[in-house]
Amino acid sequence: MNTAFKTLSAGLLLLGSANVLAASSVDLTVKGLITPSACTPTLSSGGTVDYGKISAKDLKPDASTFLPIQVVQFTVTCDAATLMAMEAKDNREGSDANNDTMEFGLGLINGTEKLGGMELRLLNPVADGVSVATVGSYDGGVTWGAERNLMRNNILAPAVAGVDTPIPVQLWNADLSVQPFIAKTSGLTLTNEVAIDGSVTLTVRYL
Repeated sequence: MNTAFKTLSAGLLLLGSANVLAASSVDLTVKGLITPSACTPTLSSGGTVDYGKISAKDLKPDASTFLPIQVVQFTVTCDAATLMAMEAKDNREGSDANNDTMEFGLGLINGTEKLGGMELRLLNPVADGVSVATVGSYDGGVTWGAERNLMRNNILAPAVAGVDTPIPVQLWNADLSVQPFIAKTSGLTLTNEVAIDGSVTLTVRYL
């Protein structure tokens, strides 16, 4: 009986182990679509906005100082009419003085002091020679609404005015408005020259 009990116990243990292994597995699904069209974004002036040298004495000590708006030409060219949107990534993440998702950072002073921030807007959009609007999504393209600001947490796409749905286009042009500000200087160390160091990567996202 002792031998039989040991054999039964071993069988139960093996059965239990099999159940544990089955419950500890999960499937990975990889999905996607290969699009035959490719889109290329470009910016005029090499995508550079230069404010030159600004005197610290011209900046406000107790409030943000807004610099003049500058505009660069934004263009996306596709091989064929394509459903797509633009995504903006802040390459100076964590340096926006207001910690606002609508703004992108301008870099840090001494590794901790946030120099300022900037807003980016797509204005006067034209798609395939026709004036259009822009719509934005904050959930990766599931839902859309009227929007013209590129933000750290959204994507923008061309759309027919008054219709909150992206449209496929082959050529998309717009004025990219750049509005920077310098944070109040009372919280900044400006005893030496400080570089305005904003950097944003614009990427085409296919819908």
